[in-house]
Amino acid sequence: MRCLVTGATGYIGGRLVPELLDAGHDVRCMVRSAGRLRDQPWASRVEVAEADAADAVRTGKALDGVDVAYYLIHTMGGGADFAAADRRAAATFAAAAREAGVRRVVYLGGLAPDEGLSPHMRSRVEVGEIFLRSGVPAVVLRAAVIIGSGSASFEMLRYLTERLPVMTTPRWVRTRTQPIAIRDVLRYLVGWAAVEGEVNRSFDIGGPDVLTYADMMRVYAEVAGLRRRVIIPVPMLSPGLSSHWVGLVTPVPAGIARPLVESLRNEAVCREHDVAGYVPDPPGGLIGLREAVELALRRIREAKVVTRWSSASTPGAPSDPLPTDPDWAGGSLYVDRRARRVDASPQALWAVIESIGGERGWYSLPVAWRARGLLDRLVGGVGLRRGRRDPRRLRVGDSVDFWRVEEVEPGRLLRLRAEMRLPGLAWLELSVHRHRGRTVYGQRAIFHPRGLAGHLYWWSISPFHGLIFGRMTRNVAAAAERGDTAEDLEVLSPLRSRADPDAVTAPVPASGLSGRSPRAASTRHGPR
Repeated sequence: MRCLVTGATGYIGGRLVPELLDAGHDVRCMVRSAGRLRDQPWASRVEVAEADAADAVRTGKALDGVDVAYYLIHTMGGGADFAAADRRAAATFAAAAREAGVRRVVYLGGLAPDEGLSPHMRSRVEVGEIFLRSGVPAVVLRAAVIIGSGSASFEMLRYLTERLPVMTTPRWVRTRTQPIAIRDVLRYLVGWAAVEGEVNRSFDIGGPDVLTYADMMRVYAEVAGLRRRVIIPVPMLSPGLSSHWVGLVTPVPAGIARPLVESLRNEAVCREHDVAGYVPDPPGGLIGLREAVELALRRIREAKVVTRWSSASTPGAPSDPLPTDPDWAGGSLYVDRRARRVDASPQALWAVIESIGGERGWYSLPVAWRARGLLDRLVGGVGLRRGRRDPRRLRVGDSVDFWRVEEVEPGRLLRLRAEMRLPGLAWLELSVHRHRGRTVYGQRAIFHPRGLAGHLYWWSISPFHGLIFGRMTRNVAAAAERGDTAEDLEVLSPLRSRADPDAVTAPVPASGLSGRSPRAASTRHGPR
């Protein structure tokens, strides 16, 4: 079959694509930016169509000639109008699928009761109903908690259990749910590409275990080799307070934790298993929670996490293109530019650059970085604890703490776009050059302010740049010279002398940008 996958940059879509390819299907990915798929190992095996699901014309072109379309677009977090935006996108996609003669639409929604739904669960139900009424045969798979390495649900379960040996918890930890392993979710999704006949209905999907969230935490603790957790339910914690609590304890920010928490308020247990009549259970049966946790932890230990919940774009994250010249005509642009000669090979320096963030940190004042991450969490941002998908390798679209990888030129350039809450747009560029036979480390922090608040923000933090970015430049260089990429770098080399004899003063061409003399100072470029 020719299959179209939306949400291919997200957690489920990024795993579904290679599974469909391995099953022998032709795959076309519909994404808003083709560049986000460039570094995927399967990128050369798929067609890519650039389209937004709310754009009827482009979506119609993307669906042309498609047999089975997978709709894996969800709004996690978002503003007050997220439900209306979800409805518009689903209705536009459904109409385009009908016009294109698509044989089947497959939608992955949430397992929910008939009443008492949270706004996010109600939106999932509405989207499913739109497809079931669209005139195109639709299969709506309804899942509860999905357990797999990198899933938001698993990360929440993992960090709550690991970090809180004794925890006071909301009432929802006593609600029954039926978790399902990511492998079984993918098996169902792939299986529907080959099912014959017209089927237009929803199916509940879940694993073999029905248990409370407290039971899930105890199972995780046993599998992970932790001491038995003491769980004390506290009835007064609302979903809002619970989501902020989850946001402070786990890498999942409050904006994404809230819909997860709200979905746990209601019992999520399968009322039927009719899906087995179309996609039979495997010979060994469905994967239980214990095995699913074991598989997920093994993937994490082996650094083989294919996708993470943070793979998808964060709602409200900036999408404007990076200015390619410091004298950008789009308005004011502040730049902190630094460079340093490194007594190491370009390969050694690149290894340090590509492994930055996550457990290794940012090579300067860990307390300051953690404080900035906590501040971002408190104002509803993603914070610093998202970490990395892979500790050594990066690809376009990966999240690195509160940054998103916007560009990777292996051995040469890493460009990160800030996804923290800011009154403007910010980037951090780390680069490798050769100058007069020496390896040179280049570093640029770029900020495009929005309004007066943006300008005030830049000037208020400028006094700290010399300390934070200056130390970062020195420590990155020192780490490359020591070859420290094989170990954690929480403790770095001492500060060098203030004279800093290795600072580069000769012109160094910036990677794909204007070649100006690097300066360890903030500069401002106004409109022209």
